[in-house]
Amino acid sequence: MVRVRLDLAYDGSAFSGWAAQPGLRTVQGELELALAQVMREAGPRVTVAGRTDAGVHARGQVVHVDVARDRWLALPGRSARTPGQSLVARLGGVLPGDVVVHRAGLAPHGFDARFSALHRRYTYRVADDPALFDPLRRRWVLWHRLPLDVEAMHAAMQPLLGLRDFAAFCRPRPGATTIRELTRMSWERVADGPEAGLLVAHVRADAFCHNMVRSLVGASLAVGEGRRPVGFPAEVLAERRRTGDAGRARAHGLVLEGVAYPPDGELARRADAVRARRMDEEVDDR
Repeated sequence: MVRVRLDLAYDGSAFSGWAAQPGLRTVQGELELALAQVMREAGPRVTVAGRTDAGVHARGQVVHVDVARDRWLALPGRSARTPGQSLVARLGGVLPGDVVVHRAGLAPHGFDARFSALHRRYTYRVADDPALFDPLRRRWVLWHRLPLDVEAMHAAMQPLLGLRDFAAFCRPRPGATTIRELTRMSWERVADGPEAGLLVAHVRADAFCHNMVRSLVGASLAVGEGRRPVGFPAEVLAERRRTGDAGRARAHGLVLEGVAYPPDGELARRADAVRARRMDEEVDDR
């Protein structure tokens, strides 16, 4: 067997999230079905860096899959392509149009798409002016009916940075920790370019518990509207239990932009350390 890394993107609008579920259309389900067809192997199982929720998109998702070495080497056939190039081309011919695999190749020793990751990076986009309500981007931008104070939203999020218990911003899961290290939560109004005028949140953490990003955005919007003071998100965090006060932004404005990994020589060590800490958790990035 060899381990293959796949880098992919998808429009989450028509999916019931990443994780395979009986009777539902999911990204994992479509990808594994396509891999089975291309690799001519029954039941390939992929491991993902971050399980996205229904309606959430990804530009920089990462997975790994273990396949038989002879199947991998046979992918190019008589062509001059590498096995990775051949796999990308063949998947492009069988995957639906809302999922694209950009790159495929043998993973370095010790690589684990989930446990080797250093951090995941998301964005969330909001239009708060009717002039910015572009129907061509309605699938990935939240249309907000009230003007927002982006400076207040940014200031409100800074006290939440660091290693903290985000239980108040997460949907609880039995036995799963809600302690995460949030290394960035910033808001900006784009000054120029095709996204000029949009509000964009940049969010980065070692991992995210269920609904964490959308809840952080929901609290930000409450501050931006003036319904809550700048100190409101920090007060919610201090509760250390989910009350619903933070609110939860809609899923479609959220995009997984990328996943960072350490140098190849440190992949196995990183995976072992994270796996030991989280083996009994369900780590969802949403």
